[in-house]
Amino acid sequence: MSNLQYRYDLLLSHYSNPLEAISLLREYRPYFELIPSLRRPSDSLISIPFPVVQLTQPNLTQSNLQLQCDLALIMCDPDWKVKTGQEIFVFIHRPNEDYSALLQRWRQVEVALGEEYYWLLPWKHRNIISDRGEHHYPLFVTLDYSPARITKGLEGASLPHVRASTLAIEPPLEENQEDPIFDPTE
Repeated sequence: MSNLQYRYDLLLSHYSNPLEAISLLREYRPYFELIPSLRRPSDSLISIPFPVVQLTQPNLTQSNLQLQCDLALIMCDPDWKVKTGQEIFVFIHRPNEDYSALLQRWRQVEVALGEEYYWLLPWKHRNIISDRGEHHYPLFVTLDYSPARITKGLEGASLPHVRASTLAIEPPLEENQEDPIFDPTE
């Protein structure tokens, strides 16, 4: 695995945990304020890596579609155990992905969510009503390997974005484990 791919995977696995996803939202205050309850954060947010929705066509046929985002963060009322209607779609800049490809993934998600859809939720959350959300919010995440032109483009388009660092979430090395980030062949 390349150094850049390792960093991407590390960030994706880190934010797949709802409690860690809250720390991501803390970096972008308007989205952080969408969290229904910080007293019960694990019941207030569902984090779904590489989410899948079930589209329902007007002729009542159904098909499943994997959304082209990295994470879907779904807000839930912890008391009523229902979705609140706010859904945040996280787009982590992938290694060697250009600005146009990053925006293309967001646009594909917007088009897909224009249809009637239902979430295919993780087993733990199967009892939550999974119908479509009322509000869709994109959040773009750049990393230290992301070119400056991507951040400049996101700022120019007034799109919400944060810069994340894998150094803060780096797991400690075990005694017999080599550093996966350092690859002398790269």
